[in-house]
Amino acid sequence: MTAATLARILHHERVLPVVAVALVAALAWAYLLAGAGTMQDMDGMLMPMSAGPWTAAHALIMLCMWVVMMVAMMLPSALPMILLHATIARRNTAAGGPGPAVALFALGYLAVWSLFSIAAVALQYLLERAALLSPMMETTSIVLAGGTLIAAGVYQWTPVKSACLAHCQSPLDFVLAHWRSGRLGALRMGIRHGAYCVGCCWALMLLLFVGGVMNLAWIVGLAVYVLVEKLTPAGHWISRATGVVFVAWGVATLLAPYLALNLA
Repeated sequence: MTAATLARILHHERVLPVVAVALVAALAWAYLLAGAGTMQDMDGMLMPMSAGPWTAAHALIMLCMWVVMMVAMMLPSALPMILLHATIARRNTAAGGPGPAVALFALGYLAVWSLFSIAAVALQYLLERAALLSPMMETTSIVLAGGTLIAAGVYQWTPVKSACLAHCQSPLDFVLAHWRSGRLGALRMGIRHGAYCVGCCWALMLLLFVGGVMNLAWIVGLAVYVLVEKLTPAGHWISRATGVVFVAWGVATLLAPYLALNLA
């Protein structure tokens, strides 16, 4: 096989996954921009749904919102792993061709984030029951906001965070350690990679309750941060530096009322 032929093969292997991921992510972002089903028409204006009784329909809307949000935020960061899997799957006839294998890998990855979304909806329900969320799904408790920021910052320094981030940053190492053949193997690999990804980013996702689950600027900011943390060589140090910032931010949030009282 000549170098030119190999380059063409690699090019085609990468184009389809890139287009597919871009299309799915674009649709997910479009759904979020449209309100993710959480907006209601009030006198000709779209306003966030206010907290109210949790019916099955309301819970389903919230779950769809969280799942789509996780797809929009997390799927692009998995693209390097998806591309590597596509390249290897093409040469693995037991996987049934690259298309089904890559699709099953991505399905497994998103299935894990869907499970996280179920947990997030349950937490949202509990916070609303305790009257701790605004209509924009932002915590109204200074203590909860500060505590969440501090917890997220501390987690950035834990061995679990470092290990999960290392797996997310090194697709080749992940493949060498966890490759499984066949379509079921691709699904299992996607689930495992998704588990590492959740282990890396779950605390960051809980910060959505601090900035507002429906705050698009906050969502975009976290999504960009995840990409930088996972895809840049300095991601490990960025993670730790951000941890310090989160802890300082959380402490400042907790102390702000007392400082304001003393200065008044």
